[in-house]
Amino acid sequence: MSLLQIEGLGIDFGGLRAVNDVSFSLKPGEIVSVIGPNGAGKTTLFNMISGVYAPARGRVLLDGEDVTRMPPHLLARRGLSRTFQNLQIFQSMTVLENAVAGHHLHERGPVLADLFALPASRRRSRESEAGARALLERVGLGRAASQEAGSLSYGALKRLEIARALALKPRVLLLDEPAAGCNAVETEEIDHLIAAVAAEGVSILLVEHDMKMVMRISNHIVVLDHGEKIAEGEPAAISRDPRVIEAYLGAQATEATHADG
Repeated sequence: MSLLQIEGLGIDFGGLRAVNDVSFSLKPGEIVSVIGPNGAGKTTLFNMISGVYAPARGRVLLDGEDVTRMPPHLLARRGLSRTFQNLQIFQSMTVLENAVAGHHLHERGPVLADLFALPASRRRSRESEAGARALLERVGLGRAASQEAGSLSYGALKRLEIARALALKPRVLLLDEPAAGCNAVETEEIDHLIAAVAAEGVSILLVEHDMKMVMRISNHIVVLDHGEKIAEGEPAAISRDPRVIEAYLGAQATEATHADG
């Protein structure tokens, strides 16, 4: 049974159909990648699924519940979390403090208990810190807990952002270009981390430009071009699909023409 179901999703900007009639689904523990040339609508699609944009058409179903247009904080409480292309890290805070921040959404204790540091509040704080430390170990940053986040390498910061998203205990995790800007070693570390998270039963929806990584870890691939879904299937089939090859070669030709001009 599908955990996340996307049905005919679409949105317009200034009369332009940015995304139109896109449908696909994710099963528990499945890694589905959304690929396509620059401007294909991948991040716009992510923004609709994660509640950043309100779709003009279609539905988003999470475990059978219609969550279309639900704001991000309510989606997070229902088990859908995401990262962004641009890092959402508090650079001047420690690595541990960043990880702890991800736990606060699940802390629903009374405000007065927090204000007066009552035992229940102190217990929640201890539990949050313990959970954050476990997450840092999980993403390979346990030894960096006391470091300032801004001192980490770019690849480590990417893993820290994934840790913050995992702190929300998602059933579905949306990763927007998690390997962008990373070197080969850092990309491989993120590759292994994503596979390990999926093996625990979390569904992963991935946007990524590193095609080697996409082909290596994806169970299923959805291809967008100019906001439309042009292909869908397993990696081997997608790599041979004439429509996909044409979309990418056409985009490269256009970029080359602009560069020559």
